[in-house]
Amino acid sequence: MIQLNDIAAILQQPIQGQGNAIIQYLVTDSRNIVDPAQSIFFAIKGPRRTGASYIPDVYQQGVRAFVIDEAVYTNEYKEAVFFTVPNTIKALQAIAAYHRTKFTIPVIGITGSNGKTIVKEWLYQLLQPDFNIVRSPRSYNSQIGVPLSVWQMNEQHELGIFEVGISAKGEMQALAEVVQPTVGVFTNIGDAHNEGFANVTEKVAEKTKLFANASKIIIASDYIPYSLPTKASIVSWGSKP
Repeated sequence: MIQLNDIAAILQQPIQGQGNAIIQYLVTDSRNIVDPAQSIFFAIKGPRRTGASYIPDVYQQGVRAFVIDEAVYTNEYKEAVFFTVPNTIKALQAIAAYHRTKFTIPVIGITGSNGKTIVKEWLYQLLQPDFNIVRSPRSYNSQIGVPLSVWQMNEQHELGIFEVGISAKGEMQALAEVVQPTVGVFTNIGDAHNEGFANVTEKVAEKTKLFANASKIIIASDYIPYSLPTKASIVSWGSKP
């Protein structure tokens, strides 16, 4: 949970009234509103419709806090608070990254071309008898899915397991700041999203940015020559010596 005035500080936005309102839910889909009074809606641009087009419906449901990155006639929503930012997805990530800093539990970050969800679920099944675990729901590993996953962390959790997927150069840094894994798992490198990278070297280097502050990294020996944090303990596997 977070107060609206803390969100205003994170986004470097002014706020008038309702500063002490508690936000428990970060909402990106107007169909998934559980508690409108404790929700903030991120009006994210989609391939066919913009998030701003759903604001009337979301407001009608009772939500009174919004993050927008396009022009909205806010005078129509007298009781609402609007934060206008350059990019709503970046704002969502910034709030989740702030939330992550509240916790010191071990966090496993999983990336690679394939197998992220399977490895995450295997680890969950193996470790759940010993830990209260928070993990990515389903395959929530995108620029939107990762912050929504990390937002689930609370004081009862003892371990986090999150998967992170990217499709182009320049995407990992923001997600690394959201997850901040203490243990990194690199599944493999395949052909998925090849068009987003100049070559395999660039692809591996971008993905391993997730492990910038990890103390331990599990990775195939084939990829060890690529950029890895020098302070991390490496556990390798593979066909090479």
